Amino acid sequence: MAQLIWDMDGTLLDSTHVVPEAFVTVAHRLGAHDIDRDQVVAAYSRGVPEVILPHLVGRPVTDPEMSLYYECLRGQHIEPYAGIIETLAEVRRLGQQVVVFTGASSRAARILFDAAGIDVDLLIGGDHVQHPKPAPDGVIRAAQDAGASLANVIYIGDAPADLQAAQSAGAAGAAAAWGHLYDPKAPATVTLRRPEDALSLIGHNTVAASHPHVSR
Repeated sequence: MAQLIWDMDGTLLDSTHVVPEAFVTVAHRLGAHDIDRDQVVAAYSRGVPEVILPHLVGRPVTDPEMSLYYECLRGQHIEPYAGIIETLAEVRRLGQQVVVFTGASSRAARILFDAAGIDVDLLIGGDHVQHPKPAPDGVIRAAQDAGASLANVIYIGDAPADLQAAQSAGAAGAAAAWGHLYDPKAPATVTLRRPEDALSLIGHNTVAASHPHVSR
């Protein structure tokens, strides 16, 4: 049975505006008035907020300054993508944990999941691994903690870095085509058009052989 591992931003949660706006707001408060959304998104590959924010403002930040970012997140309204709540409920009904690996910090992830009303059984944040995506560290760690073989893991994410992380780990990569960073040119084992399409993958051990492409 294939073990699903989910990305968070752009896969489970529609964070198109919420996360960048929180970074922009705090960067402006800390004096970096030229920072915009595009610069924030471009910095995602650097890893957790504790790395991204100092990069954006061009200097180290203090703990109280870093806390401003998390306070901004708590004040935001965020929604799961359509079909996510129902899909995760069905994942549990089929006997699986809801497993998430996100490049965001686990602190940020818990704030956002609480706001969106999503319960996660196993959460691996960017603060739990040494190297951010597209390195395979987080996929490997999530698989280990879930007790799954990487050969039977499907990492579902919208961004090319998600799919690269899956490939580097020796897992299958499922492109979440509903996400805001989805790139149809990025190599994926499967492409999912809707969250519920992932359910058809759970019963298969060899994803690439069983589902070369899922498109509805």
